[in-house]
Amino acid sequence: MLAEPDHRFVLSNLGRFTDVVRLKGGRSLTVRFLEPKDADALLFYFRSLSRQSRYNRLMGAASELPPSELDKALHIGEGSRFAVIAEMKIDGVDTIVGESRYSYDAQTQNTEFGLSIGDAWQGQGIGTAMLSNLECRSAALGALRLFGETFRNNDQMIGLARKAGYAFAGAPSDWRLTRFEKPLYRATEIPCESWKQAAMAGWMPNEALLAAR
Repeated sequence: MLAEPDHRFVLSNLGRFTDVVRLKGGRSLTVRFLEPKDADALLFYFRSLSRQSRYNRLMGAASELPPSELDKALHIGEGSRFAVIAEMKIDGVDTIVGESRYSYDAQTQNTEFGLSIGDAWQGQGIGTAMLSNLECRSAALGALRLFGETFRNNDQMIGLARKAGYAFAGAPSDWRLTRFEKPLYRATEIPCESWKQAAMAGWMPNEALLAAR
């Protein structure tokens, strides 16, 4: 019988679960869990997106990230939902250049995700790096499939998913959307070890913890 998750421990140690990846051109990208101290920076990030990018990410018209969505994003681990931000040093300042939210379903062993990249930072490999990190993190939690949905005219997200080997189909919930998904394969050694540590620290239900081992 596994011990009950200690959410207080996990939430007080979010900084432990940080990945640094190298982009094309040699620049470093830091991917880490969203923390309460990031709330203002995340709101600024969403306000800075173009109208179309914000529409695509929020699946509707909005001038900023709604307070209810910010609240959900900040409650890391609740309902097996997670939020991460991608940062780069811009003029010596850590700046959010992308974000993602994802949720793991232990019953289906699927992970659903959504992500965005700041308009000024697109085309630099950030989306590819974040998607690869999401796949790794999901596999570490025991997921067998990663999927997302987007508008049929969201060429940037569709191009990113196609390049990463995702298969496409119509979304059952809305004819305006397309679904993209990819099977995940568990590796003996999971390269993003920090995400497996996060799973073992107590976020996932017992069944998912067993699958991740």
